[in-house]
Amino acid sequence: MIKNLKKNPPLVICLSFLVLIFTGAFLLNTKIASVNGERIGFINALFTATSASCVTGLVVVNTAEYWSAFGKFIIIALIQIGGLGTMVFLSLIPMIFHRRIGIVERRILKEQVSYDTNKGIIKLVIYIIKFSLVVEFVGAILLSFKFIPQFGAIEGILFSIFHSISAFCNAGFDLIGNSLMDYQSDFLMTFTISSLIIIGGLGFAVFLEIYREKKFKNLSLHSKTVITISAILLILGTFGFFLLEHNQVSMEGLDMKGKLLTSYFMSASSRTAGFNSLDLSKIQEGSVILTIILMFIGASPASTGGGIKTTTFAVLLFSTISVLRGDEEAEFFHKTIPYDVLVKSLCIFFLASGLVIFSSLGLMIIEDGRFLYLDILYEIVSAFGTVGVTRGITSDLSTASKMILVILMYLGRVGAATLGIGIINRKKKKHTKYAHGKIIVG
Repeated sequence: MIKNLKKNPPLVICLSFLVLIFTGAFLLNTKIASVNGERIGFINALFTATSASCVTGLVVVNTAEYWSAFGKFIIIALIQIGGLGTMVFLSLIPMIFHRRIGIVERRILKEQVSYDTNKGIIKLVIYIIKFSLVVEFVGAILLSFKFIPQFGAIEGILFSIFHSISAFCNAGFDLIGNSLMDYQSDFLMTFTISSLIIIGGLGFAVFLEIYREKKFKNLSLHSKTVITISAILLILGTFGFFLLEHNQVSMEGLDMKGKLLTSYFMSASSRTAGFNSLDLSKIQEGSVILTIILMFIGASPASTGGGIKTTTFAVLLFSTISVLRGDEEAEFFHKTIPYDVLVKSLCIFFLASGLVIFSSLGLMIIEDGRFLYLDILYEIVSAFGTVGVTRGITSDLSTASKMILVILMYLGRVGAATLGIGIINRKKKKHTKYAHGKIIVG
């Protein structure tokens, strides 16, 4: 059975996340994990472990107040392992003991980091680990200039490390208690956290290519697409939040600098991170819808973020534009988008849309009208996109609703398509090729 399992990399990845989640849930449900010495209950422990492992950030209790030092350590460990990828983290064990990583393990690693070949996969994994640790270290150094004066040397350093890892892994867990609402006009905090979020959300392979090629024109179509779409979404999101909120109660008391910084931060964080510098209960419905759109698109492949991914959105967008222009094939940066990529993008989009729609309806039925539909949709997309922002309803949800969110967070991290391929995993067979048929659409 194990031998057959190894031949199915998508399923191995999905199962490895399950092992991580349930291990975390067991540890978080111990008495030493809480400040008051009481067990939180398995469902709440499972919810928190899933949120941390799948780098989401939705919580049922205040992270800063409820969890002990041991509990917080477990949470940040789950975030780090889940952010890097379970198989990437496990590959450290044979590396430390100078053992060779086999072909089967290389295939699994290739699947997890969305690489196109086994060749050079170990070098890429080493790069991912080194790159992540360096970025998190630099982020912690910058954050320490704010946290050490505020909380003292030891606690300030620990706060810096925790928030740097949480931001880079796009998790959104915080030890402050109200996310970053106390730092709306603070340039250092806004710039550091948002930069960690953006870097973590672009994908490791993109930064490796940038390092090697130096110039934008020399980059692959994938990297160009990721950078371009990410920049467009960041800019549009910033303008969107500013236009919708600059004269509203959510930004009351902020000067122009504070409003622009807050708008920029909300745009960077809303796609996948879960930190917030605005009171989400006070934002306009337009901002709620804008956030839902950004969360649904999410980050980029082989990154620490979720969503349908920027490249999936780009493929669908440019394919639509090509159809409207009457082109036979979809093009971007003078490259043709392969047909199989378009089909996979459509599959991901419809799976994600279906999950969001039916999960929202499920929560509406379970909660029996206790919450507004927009708040429930916000929560559902936040879970699926592994974002972690909430309109304040998470802790009040029923056990059944929490379990739906647990499943969504898990599917959002491993990928609904990945899980589907892992379970079905049918070998390709020769099929009879039929003549083309005509179907009228539109």
